[in-house]
Amino acid sequence: MSRLAEFRKLEQQLAAQLAELETLKNDSGLQREIEFETKLRELLQTYGFGLKDIVGMLDPRSQNTRTNSSAPPEKKPRKARDVKVYKSPLTGEVVETKGGNHKLLKAWKAQFGDEVENWRVYH
Repeated sequence: MSRLAEFRKLEQQLAAQLAELETLKNDSGLQREIEFETKLRELLQTYGFGLKDIVGMLDPRSQNTRTNSSAPPEKKPRKARDVKVYKSPLTGEVVETKGGNHKLLKAWKAQFGDEVENWRVYH
């Protein structure tokens, strides 16, 4: 694209944006928003508050979530697992485990399946 064509294209875009700006300047809704913002900033300055103070007053949850997100959450200690006791009716062997990762218990489950759960001893 030639420099002249690029210049004319930009000039047209600028004219369109200026026309849009003039339309916005005459918009009564925008005028009300500008007036509100001006008065609000004057009021904040009069009483020595900032925008963050106002947000904190109107929506305290928003400020709490910001401060909590920067701090790491507190870790609660995990509940200790209960000891499970299994007794084989065939051999009389006893297995005490807090999880299902016991070598003999795994072997029983591989050999006898879900029947091993019936071998559990409740105290």
